[in-house]
Amino acid sequence: MQIVCISDTHMRHERIPIPPCDLLIHAGDMTRRGQLLEAEAFVRWFADQPARHKVLVAGNHDLCCERKPGRFAALLEGTDIVYLEDSEVEIEGRRIWGSPVTPTFRNMAFNRDPGPDIRKHWDAVPSGIDILVTHGPPRSILDRMILGKNVGCVELLERVRRVKPKLHVFGHIHEARGKARFPGLPTRFINAANARLLPVGQRGPTMVTLSE
Repeated sequence: MQIVCISDTHMRHERIPIPPCDLLIHAGDMTRRGQLLEAEAFVRWFADQPARHKVLVAGNHDLCCERKPGRFAALLEGTDIVYLEDSEVEIEGRRIWGSPVTPTFRNMAFNRDPGPDIRKHWDAVPSGIDILVTHGPPRSILDRMILGKNVGCVELLERVRRVKPKLHVFGHIHEARGKARFPGLPTRFINAANARLLPVGQRGPTMVTLSE
């Protein structure tokens, strides 16, 4: 399966060339200010991309997805986009689970406090999934901010270490874009952020092949 991953496009999605692929994943922050009109423009573009399947989660900037879920759901009607919010889909035999939840930061969308509040979301991640899509990273994996602090979610890392998905796609921390492995885990980690903090040559989609 040829997979293309993007995240944190913040209304600059039209600048990103998407190659033909089996699965296109967007790991959240499609909007800049969380407005429904922004989400509508993104959905039109995303639905038109050359991918056989498209999976989307929201991010902390995507306020309309949390505050106006019915109106956002209406935007997706008639498209081939699968929106995941603490939920799962199976595509071509691969189980994919996605969530927009991130640790609390300011007054933003899908924020949960560390500890039991956020852990209950990660406890819902089922065993046996192939691809995990979250907006934010797990702690110490592609989560280092420009000032050197690791800000990923401790509770998410705990769950990933138990579930061991083949692929974990996220974004959120713009400057930490890249691919990584974690000692003792078979999981491939991708921070697919497409943000202005990165040099122009380092923006664009991240491509990966998921074998049987």
